[in-house]
Amino acid sequence: MLPAVGLLVVFLAGPIAWAVAGSLTDRGLTGVSAAKPEFIGFDNFTRLFDDPVLPLSILLTVVFVVGSAIIGQNILGLLLAVLFRAGSRAVAGTVGVIVVIAWVLPEIVAAFVSYAFFSADGTLNGALSLFGVQGPNWLYALPLLAIVLANTWRGTAFSMMIYRAALDDVPPEVTESAMIDGAGTWQRLRFITLPMISGTVFTNLLLTTLQTLSVFTLIWVMTKGGPGDLSTTLPVFAYAEAFSFGDIGYGNAIAIVMLALGAVFSLAYVLSLRRRGGVS
Repeated sequence: MLPAVGLLVVFLAGPIAWAVAGSLTDRGLTGVSAAKPEFIGFDNFTRLFDDPVLPLSILLTVVFVVGSAIIGQNILGLLLAVLFRAGSRAVAGTVGVIVVIAWVLPEIVAAFVSYAFFSADGTLNGALSLFGVQGPNWLYALPLLAIVLANTWRGTAFSMMIYRAALDDVPPEVTESAMIDGAGTWQRLRFITLPMISGTVFTNLLLTTLQTLSVFTLIWVMTKGGPGDLSTTLPVFAYAEAFSFGDIGYGNAIAIVMLALGAVFSLAYVLSLRRRGGVS
């Protein structure tokens, strides 16, 4: 137990404490403030809550998480898992390979692939042009939609494998009895399968939410938070302030807000699990 606690302190509590302490200083990336940062109390947070980018960034982050993790990755992952179980091996195998490739690619590679797909002269618009359709500049006209779709593609394989394992644990005799009683596919999924794997669903929702909340590379490569601030999620906002503008203290303050948002999502899932009897 003691080694585990030590690792937790070193790799989790320590960095969080450093970020909290840094958010209370004027620490910079270079110069005097980098060598000898001064304590400024809650000035960074006062400045942050007056910053018009913060509410927009929080809204974009929530939409990004809900769209690509809670809706995109989880629903698509569950549907693919059901397809694997009920569909033909050829179809399931082909779809599985396409999805898993996105997951095993290094994040920077997946980001460049997504950029190439959604750029003005990219793969998507090239395919649309074959049908006489002139597509927009997705990364400029619809940047949030582009990064939501890209992150959904990037992370669906994880949810698919989690749900596939959960579906394999559902006793086949239960679904067979429901079929005999006349239950259709949707009824079996809604009233039998989903209640039996609800614990897995909530756990996967938590994992994909927290992972998506921290996505940075994909967004930075595709849009760099633009145009303007239209895809500036909290990780991008924090990075830009800390490393593009050299204000480490202010970037730490943004990171603390992001940490709080993650805690809110986590608490919501834990309370939902507890109400459903998934945790004691």
